[in-house]
Amino acid sequence: MPSSLSIAVVVVNWNAGDYLKKCLQSLKSQTLPPTQVLIVDNASTDGSIQRVEEEFREYEIIKLEENTGFAFANNLAVKKAENCEWIAFLNPDAFAAPDWLEKLAEAAEKFPEFTSFGSHMLRYGSDCVDGTGDIYHVCGSAWRRDHGIPSSKIGREMEEIFSPCAAASFIRADVFSDAGGFDENFFAYFEDVDLGFRLQLKGYGCLYVPNAVVEHVGSATTSRFSDFSIYHGQRNLVWSYIRNMPRFWYYLPQHILFNLAAVIWFSLKGKSGPVLKAKWHALKEFPRVWDLRRKTQRERVVETELVLKKMNRGFLVPYSQRKRSL
Repeated sequence: MPSSLSIAVVVVNWNAGDYLKKCLQSLKSQTLPPTQVLIVDNASTDGSIQRVEEEFREYEIIKLEENTGFAFANNLAVKKAENCEWIAFLNPDAFAAPDWLEKLAEAAEKFPEFTSFGSHMLRYGSDCVDGTGDIYHVCGSAWRRDHGIPSSKIGREMEEIFSPCAAASFIRADVFSDAGGFDENFFAYFEDVDLGFRLQLKGYGCLYVPNAVVEHVGSATTSRFSDFSIYHGQRNLVWSYIRNMPRFWYYLPQHILFNLAAVIWFSLKGKSGPVLKAKWHALKEFPRVWDLRRKTQRERVVETELVLKKMNRGFLVPYSQRKRSL
């Protein structure tokens, strides 16, 4: 029986080239057609948005005059999807299997106690997994579960995860709004983990759906090892820890140690500039983020131990996950 859920799909584009067209074609082929598709273009300069305007006239395209960042653009699109119960986020370099939305909707209807859902993400053009949900460590690091492992070695069932990767995720619209959406100060990187953390604190669970499949290029517009990626990722993980982490002071030594290790590691790779700038700017904003923490912790409804149970606490684990880190 076809799902009755109203679903808005949000795609945020910035210089995604021909990947954007392939992404939208995958949406056009869905066995469960979305109610609405919104494409927000962050002032692309590669002509990618112009190349799809004619072919995808039924989709709403929002053109911004400047690059406002991934977080702001997604929040803007969600506000314009007021009549939809569910929001599906899909990166422009992610290509959904024809039954992607159908499988997510089925899971949402079968498990109403969960309000967000993660996809089974495969590396585009490879037989390896890109991610099966995000893992958060008490030191403040996060990484994609199963990243880089051959698909044949993954036999996961539907199960609870800490947070979904925003490259291909599904969330109830009212829950997204209740949590405050993506933190627009992040601009890009780690904003999905941060949102997932706030959802956990509010008692909203997340479920991994193994048969909701997408292929993901990953970092198609910004290299994972670029100054831009390093700066935003390393700054934002500090902000997320400050704002959200229960037992802040207890785990602070691990957080400091991890950040020192990150500075040393990136410096040895010739990237001391962006990582030092990231940590300095994160600390400069400490008072602002601490104010957010007060509000976030005030609104928390879940006991500390229940939140911590959903995190990884292995002391050395984050240092072995460098290639999978977000």
